[in-house]
Amino acid sequence: MQTRRFGKTDMQITPIGIGAWAMGGGGWDAGWGSQDDQESIATIKRGLDLGINWIDTAAVYGLGHSEEVVGKAIKGRERPLIFTKCSLVWDEKRQISNSLKAGSIKREAEASLKRLGVDYIDLYQIHWPNPEPDIEEGWSALAKLKREGKVRHISVSNFNVEQMQRAERIAPVETLQPPYSLINPDVEKEILPYCEKNDIGVIVYSPMASGLLTGRMTKERIEQMPDDDWRKNADNFKEPALSRNLELAHMLQEIGQAHNVTAGVVAVAWTLRNPAVTAAIVGSRRPSQIEDMVAAAEYRLSDSELHDLEKFMLAHR
Repeated sequence: MQTRRFGKTDMQITPIGIGAWAMGGGGWDAGWGSQDDQESIATIKRGLDLGINWIDTAAVYGLGHSEEVVGKAIKGRERPLIFTKCSLVWDEKRQISNSLKAGSIKREAEASLKRLGVDYIDLYQIHWPNPEPDIEEGWSALAKLKREGKVRHISVSNFNVEQMQRAERIAPVETLQPPYSLINPDVEKEILPYCEKNDIGVIVYSPMASGLLTGRMTKERIEQMPDDDWRKNADNFKEPALSRNLELAHMLQEIGQAHNVTAGVVAVAWTLRNPAVTAAIVGSRRPSQIEDMVAAAEYRLSDSELHDLEKFMLAHR
């Protein structure tokens, strides 16, 4: 699989990466319901065997569990690039809060290294810019971890331009991880142009809008989701947005059928067409899903297909 230069880093990454959010399982505030660990491990291994060279996870996914699963999946094989995140912490009651205090970030990094079973993290990201007054303290802590060799590169997620500029007064922001999809294209206005201009690598999350654009989502499936799947109560999974989103997914399905690819592949390819985007995070829960998605690394939408999608989005704002 081809690779791309990742912003200011020395990393060359494949156009899609393995997303391990859902692999954290259920029983926490942003869980996706129960998940079989062995299936998660098999999914990661299959993705790596197919040529994907990076995995994105976070400490908070499953309250440490996703990182543990990733650690088991990579043990004893050639090491892929490992990206994880900090700033969301939890207590003994599994209540999640935000912290950008230096001491908290140091503890998080040490815990992540242990769960992942690695000596260093390739890309360490501040998950959310909260509490906002502590951005400088948190970013300084990441810069220190980089100097100490515990992380190779430092990054942010969900930051706006002004927040990135605040961080850059302390140390360069090497990459950004924002949400980006046909359903959520807002970063096109300011954030992606800023990153392209300043050579900040971009890996986008939720390019398939958390499953809405896979072509497999239905109203009946949403109704049957377990109560600990966060999507069940999300606005995009409820009316009035749901019917529009499923109509868009059907359109992606029709485009994909002409090229023997899935709607999800088309959705991911749409994000990768943007020159500011280095790569997309592809969340998968089963080996068959990651096998389907590998085509997104090469598939390109035609000008007429892009025009049709743009027309739909303008008509359904």
